Amino acid sequence: MKRIKTICIIAIISLAVVFMAACRRDNNGNTNDDAAKDQLTPTESVNEEEPDKEPTKEPVTNGDENTGGENQGEGTDETGDNGETGGNSDENQENTLLSPEDARQIIEDRASLVIDAISRKDGAAISQYVHPVKGVRFTPYAFVSLEDDVVFTKEQMENFFENTGEYMWGYYDGTGDEIRLTPGNYYEKFIYTHDFKNAPQVGYNELLSYGNSLENQFEVYESPIVVEYYFPGTDPEYDGLDWSSLRLVFEEYEGEWMLVGIIHNQWTI
Repeated sequence: MKRIKTICIIAIISLAVVFMAACRRDNNGNTNDDAAKDQLTPTESVNEEEPDKEPTKEPVTNGDENTGGENQGEGTDETGDNGETGGNSDENQENTLLSPEDARQIIEDRASLVIDAISRKDGAAISQYVHPVKGVRFTPYAFVSLEDDVVFTKEQMENFFENTGEYMWGYYDGTGDEIRLTPGNYYEKFIYTHDFKNAPQVGYNELLSYGNSLENQFEVYESPIVVEYYFPGTDPEYDGLDWSSLRLVFEEYEGEWMLVGIIHNQWTI
């Protein structure tokens, strides 16, 4: 009996030891799992964050795509950042033309003084009315060319008729040859070809003559007043195609209307 009791006691002790060891392993396992979780949490939280994004760039509009001009971009939105329609207001602003009657009332007296000075070949008198910043542009035919037309400053205009230098003023209609003339010869051939001071017809911001050349003075010049002195054709042999006109172009500058262009017009091929 003593032996059986001893065996039972040993078995109970063994079971208790095994049970305690199992409990210790469970406790250690839970602790390790918690530690592992603690170690993984920062990494997992970093992975859950969204990566940095590039700054959003708003579309930039350079102007209304229907607006004329040399530098224009295609608008991607109807309004700019300031809520105004289109891009640069100066680029989008269309030329505002005065009515013929309003233009006549404003410029008639000044234009008469200019055409009188031109008829007398008085460069000093003409220069008084030349735009001080833009000068005066000479156009041999109706189409104004920003690349080929010659521009004289206010100071250069004073000695226009004394200037013996030869200039390339553009190209002859029909042949395409270069127009190389002194200012005095250019005057005879492409400025005062008729007695325009006494022209039978004068137009103010209305064109009296039309040929095959493109008309672009109202687009090139900024809200201008264009005065046209027109002689209709008189020779029956030419069926009225021997007409000729001279246009004086004025732009407003600091409250005064200054001469910026002299356009000669005639029938072209």
